[in-house]
Amino acid sequence: MSLRVVVADDQALVRGGFSMILRAQPDIDVVAEAGTGRQAIDAAHEHRPDVILMDIRMPELDGLEATARILADADWPVRVLILTTFDPDEYVYQALRSGASGFVLKDIPPAELAVAVRTVAAGGALIAPSITRRLISRFAARPGVNTAVAGRLERLTDRERDIVVAVARGATNTEIAQELFVGPATVKSHVSSILTKLGLRDRAQIVVFAYESALVEPGNFDIGH
Repeated sequence: MSLRVVVADDQALVRGGFSMILRAQPDIDVVAEAGTGRQAIDAAHEHRPDVILMDIRMPELDGLEATARILADADWPVRVLILTTFDPDEYVYQALRSGASGFVLKDIPPAELAVAVRTVAAGGALIAPSITRRLISRFAARPGVNTAVAGRLERLTDRERDIVVAVARGATNTEIAQELFVGPATVKSHVSSILTKLGLRDRAQIVVFAYESALVEPGNFDIGH
């Protein structure tokens, strides 16, 4: 079955370009396009896509608010991939807080766009290394710890906490399995349990949780190249 995708961008040429790239993939079906945040919400409700490519700066309603509203109302497993030319810190943080599963810049190579869609559709998080560094800096500048979030750590086993830390630093299931000397299927099972116990949507939210709970602190490890 093909992945159903909605492309939301206020520039028709950009929107059409993304749609053309994705329609060339045999496993992806672009079911609708939207030029405003409100149109994106309407398209989501009408077509119930698997993934929405969401621009941040759009008229009527910006992509961050549209994302938050769509995910708050959705009764199906939709994922949002934020796609923009801008990458200031506040957008990175707000996008993930809104529930986005990925955040990539519009200069992403065409061949990688379909990969990004498949990654978030499968429940993965997709955050460019440069954006991850900004995200960590953002958390480093925030005073104190969210005690309500930190309290939810008690729901996790020690092994699950180890996996949250690994996910926060961007490790894949295979990498985590090698580090913890278990099978990838076991890691996948633990990740599913973590999402359920913490009431999270996907790996992107695990990253946010790890920092907001202070389970991981900025500077603990190096990310990117």
